Amino acid sequence: MKLRLLLLSVAVLLTALFAVRSFHNSSSNTPTAPSKVDQRILRAQQSIAKFPDKANSYNQLASAYMQKARETADFSFNANADAAITQSLALEPDNYDGLKLRTKLQLTYHRFAEALETTHHIQTFRDDDHDVWGQMTDALVELGDYPAAVKAAQKMVDLRPDSSAYARVSYLRSLHGDTQGAIDAMTAALKASNPNDPEGVAWCHVQIGNELLNAGKLAQAEREFDTALLIFPNHSLALQGKARARVAAGDLTQAVAIYEREANSADAAQALGDIYTKLGQVNSAKAAFQKFETLERENAALERSWRHMVNFWLDHDQNLAEALKLASTEYESRKDIFTCDSLAWALYKNGRIAEAKNVIKEALRTGSKDQRINDHAIKINQS
Repeated sequence: MKLRLLLLSVAVLLTALFAVRSFHNSSSNTPTAPSKVDQRILRAQQSIAKFPDKANSYNQLASAYMQKARETADFSFNANADAAITQSLALEPDNYDGLKLRTKLQLTYHRFAEALETTHHIQTFRDDDHDVWGQMTDALVELGDYPAAVKAAQKMVDLRPDSSAYARVSYLRSLHGDTQGAIDAMTAALKASNPNDPEGVAWCHVQIGNELLNAGKLAQAEREFDTALLIFPNHSLALQGKARARVAAGDLTQAVAIYEREANSADAAQALGDIYTKLGQVNSAKAAFQKFETLERENAALERSWRHMVNFWLDHDQNLAEALKLASTEYESRKDIFTCDSLAWALYKNGRIAEAKNVIKEALRTGSKDQRINDHAIKINQS
């Protein structure tokens, strides 16, 4: 009976994983050559068909689908990855690579406490895997335990100072207000990146561009976004960075054109609404904001986080009581500076000034130069 159940579950999984997908950004029915990640998916599927009782084949498929999600900005591919990891761990509950992939997906789905717990379990097998220390860093950062995150990141660097290690150092420096240090570390990450991973190389350029943009160095920032788009055309984060640079330069027309290419991005829809509002195009702004809410509700359900929706409501003085309720709920499970900022702003908008002043101190505790946090702090503390 156990064998029958196993074969049945494999058959069901293969049916789902081999299903043909339609892509939102397809503009014609002309067949295109499969990308490198598509080839990885196909090879893994073929391996599963040949060896359905081998956990490693499912691990390979999960990894490929997660890369596909990242490259296409299509979060739904992660559901396929989840199915593959579940099967891998059903076959071999403590298979090491499967557990690491499980942690990666838990982070993707914002299950940070679970991810941290999984890293601790993995380290009962071995504690010298720099990837696991990186995953631990990510979980600790999102939970708001920055001192522990710094220690984990340092351990990761000590074990192997590669691109992923430098990238985490960069983000931690940014969170602590060290803009130049963040740029230096991300530049090191770029130099250490794999040239055979164009999306990863482009991502490094985007992060450098973001730091430069936040520092007001618009021309340098835009060059980084342009470079990213040359390396990996249509990179979603690079396009949005380029659009933000155009807004900062006062070129709203070009910014609109770029954001409109990101038709299925909630962030792009919200940005379009803000630009249309500045331009006095009320109906277009309303339509863009409605699209944002539709897309963001889907994102919130998938990512288990309502922060972006909460911030939108607060900034537009909508659903203030509901925003406070959701912000308070998120704060119960994670206390990173951005969650603290959202709660403080929600308290402020609901007239609970004394409580807002206490919580905004938590948002300021790292010395971050994030403009939103610091603008909120000024308004709250002047009340």
